[in-house]
Amino acid sequence: VPVLLFVAAPYIRRYVAGGRCKSTAKMEGKVVIITGANTGIGKETARDLARRGKVIIACRDIAKAEAAASEIRAETGNQQVIVKKLDLADTKSIREFAEKFLADEKELHILINNAGVMLCPYSKTADGFEMHMGVNHLGHFLLTFLLLERLKQSAPARIVNVSSLAHHGGRIRFHDLHGEKSYNRGLAYCHSKLANVLFTRELARRLQGKNTKGTKVTANALHPGSVYSDLVRHSFLMTWLWKIFSFFLKTPWEGAQTSVYCAVAEELDSVTGQYFSDCQPAYVSPRGRDDETARKLWSVSCELLGIQWD
Repeated sequence: VPVLLFVAAPYIRRYVAGGRCKSTAKMEGKVVIITGANTGIGKETARDLARRGKVIIACRDIAKAEAAASEIRAETGNQQVIVKKLDLADTKSIREFAEKFLADEKELHILINNAGVMLCPYSKTADGFEMHMGVNHLGHFLLTFLLLERLKQSAPARIVNVSSLAHHGGRIRFHDLHGEKSYNRGLAYCHSKLANVLFTRELARRLQGKNTKGTKVTANALHPGSVYSDLVRHSFLMTWLWKIFSFFLKTPWEGAQTSVYCAVAEELDSVTGQYFSDCQPAYVSPRGRDDETARKLWSVSCELLGIQWD
């Protein structure tokens, strides 16, 4: 058995690694925002895109973000890797980030909503939202709303939402969106990842609608794969399992490939409202294709955030 495993190891690793973004597209003069890019797949996405254009790392932890940016600048030779503070668990911080960005930058070509929390013990954001739904969905929903006009002005532009295969286990529980009646942290993560898929679907529909005259802004979602990162830090069991089975998990670089693909691949110029995994279209759960739920979630999200987004 050990001999067989040794022989099979390279093939297993190749299978686990999954798809790879082969695009060499350059992005001179283009601006990218990546949320949560101080670690894991966000950092690797930033590293790749810094070889192509200007990257803004939007993070809550400025010290970690500056360390990541410094490393990326040194490695790529691109000094246009900039850190800006963004706490997705606080709508005040999101609004401040957007206001500062819009004052500093005249263009935005790619928005990658990458940051996320997973398996948190029950807690709420500064605005009283359940943490998974608040950060993973509502925070990015508000950020996208605030930056959308700049994306339209800079078009062609892309919005990339990092979701997960976990959306298959999710439901949008409108009667208990913030888990006050019942809470399971694994399911809470799944619910928020389903919200990412539904948000992408409805956003793409609206961007293609008659009223927008078909803006050249696309929106796609993706599953990065099962990645060996610190996203599972809130669960001792998952951290332990991740270490044991790390050989069968993607590295952060491998996990970033589909994010990079959705951001730069030329063949996706006019593709919108889709869901990708391993740099190719992937199956979306029936709940993730429910347009009625997508529209209702949009409306409820606007209500919770106190915004009008028609």
